[in-house]
Amino acid sequence: MRNILTVAGKGKLAMDKWVVHRSVFLLFIGISLAFQNSVNPDGKHFDSLPACQNNNNISSSSSSSYMRERIVELANDPHTVDWMKKIRRQIHENPELAFEEFETSKLIRQQLDQMGISYRWPVARTGVVATLGSGSSPFVALRADMDALPIQEMAEWGHKSKVDGKMHACGHDAHSAMLLGAARILKQLQDTLQGTVVLIFQPAEEQGQGGREMIAEGVLDNVDAIFGLHTVHRAKIIGKGGHAAIPQDSIDPILAASSAVISLQNIVSREIDPIDSQVVSVAMIHGGTAFNVIPEFATIEGTFRAFSRKSFDALRERIKEVIESQAAVYRCSCEINFTGTEHPTIPPTVNDARIYEHVRRVSIDILGEGNVELAPSFMGSEDFAFYLENVPGSFLFLGIRNERIGSIYQPHSPYFTIDEDVFPYWSINICGLCTFIPFKFNKNLEFF
Repeated sequence: MRNILTVAGKGKLAMDKWVVHRSVFLLFIGISLAFQNSVNPDGKHFDSLPACQNNNNISSSSSSSYMRERIVELANDPHTVDWMKKIRRQIHENPELAFEEFETSKLIRQQLDQMGISYRWPVARTGVVATLGSGSSPFVALRADMDALPIQEMAEWGHKSKVDGKMHACGHDAHSAMLLGAARILKQLQDTLQGTVVLIFQPAEEQGQGGREMIAEGVLDNVDAIFGLHTVHRAKIIGKGGHAAIPQDSIDPILAASSAVISLQNIVSREIDPIDSQVVSVAMIHGGTAFNVIPEFATIEGTFRAFSRKSFDALRERIKEVIESQAAVYRCSCEINFTGTEHPTIPPTVNDARIYEHVRRVSIDILGEGNVELAPSFMGSEDFAFYLENVPGSFLFLGIRNERIGSIYQPHSPYFTIDEDVFPYWSINICGLCTFIPFKFNKNLEFF
């Protein structure tokens, strides 16, 4: 991903993958955030930041100053902070995998009902889409994902996962809780909103399918902008099985697969411009059931990433050519799948330059210049990319690293831990973006 803004932390984002892989979380138009892969700068942690205080840089107008003060007040309300933590912990204790988020969705709907916020459900099977504001343009979308991972939690704390083999190891529990927190704050500011905020609670981000299904069901209809916090490749190489002691009567797919794996490494090292960062990795090889039997087929699976759609498409085509050619050299045939249903191809996540710049300026005004940094590009992937292919938007990272409480592990680790004290900072920034940003641009994305 390019042009990723980190709030009090350094974030990296993904591009694509080729087999079983995924990465970060995000928010939709209006603001996006991803704290899975974020790391705070050396010596800087959220616990060491000053309490959110008024910053006169946001606007010289008294109305804007009042709005900012009100957002800070609402976000720092101990009842709201404790409520977000409670929701997050409840979701964390009861993780649900992709398209199985029935109880998570139910909890979200219950909270929206209590706040008097209307919503549509089900969307993409278990998803929820809520709206608040004037009901008129501009429409700004905020997106959070809901699904967990098939990981056994190893971190010991009072709200550890109660479901064996399932864990919120990528922060989606916090994403959902913070989006509900933003909804609670924005609901209290509803009379001041000059447009409409769309709240998207998305299923199946980890599988790379949820975003695409949400879009197919119309969640982006009328949306003017979006903010937010993979791909798969599998090749089956087919030979002819037989006794390992009589190889001349067989066609060995293991040999062909091995050659393909080695040849694939030459794509990036010898064919790609070093300035155009790309990755090809083979992470899984399967073949054979006995030491003395040449199998009928072997499979290889991996991931590939790039920072542009052009490079990504070219890389995918080259991977196909290499595998087919190496299979043919060893008299094998092959079947290549880049669009698996469990892990569909995900395009690069690229921010809209104008929205990114606007978000950067507002974030600095709200949080202070020292707490906003440009995150480096990285090769993780995010199905938020599907939204950005349809609507201009931006992706934001929220730093959560805190060594004191053990919040030091990367996402998808069984020890992944979140510093819940960052919740108010996220709420202030996201609500500030919704009140100060989305309603100050026209249909052509010209900010004024």
